[in-house]
Amino acid sequence: MLTKQDRTKATCPPAVKGLAWYTDGSKMREETGAGAYGLSVERRLSFSIGRYATVFQVEIYGILACAHEVQSQNRTERYASICSDSLAALKTCTAVKTSPLVYQCHRALNDISIQQVVRLLWVLGHVGKRVFCVKCLLCLILDL
Repeated sequence: MLTKQDRTKATCPPAVKGLAWYTDGSKMREETGAGAYGLSVERRLSFSIGRYATVFQVEIYGILACAHEVQSQNRTERYASICSDSLAALKTCTAVKTSPLVYQCHRALNDISIQQVVRLLWVLGHVGKRVFCVKCLLCLILDL
């Protein structure tokens, strides 16, 4: 586990190999949504999830969407990296399946791991006053 000091020293963004996907979820006003960006394939996705989903659920949905995109593209890269600023969501996707959404995400990640080495990477959401590029990326995806 990274300490607060480690977080401020971490590289931004982490080094990724192969397919690189960045995802983020948020709640604004009464709506929740997720965005994803495939850096190596230059593909943007955005999803409005509705008013009753939690930010945590939206983060899981974003990771699931990235896994589905990697699977549907059927590319030859050996590595696929999915980056999120939600450490809780990343840990949940690799742990016990506690809900249908988490189970579906875990299964999708297992499916793509047959063809590629899958890396789930935690990227920093906020470092002091500096906002990491994932938040800016979400604004670009959603055209905010």
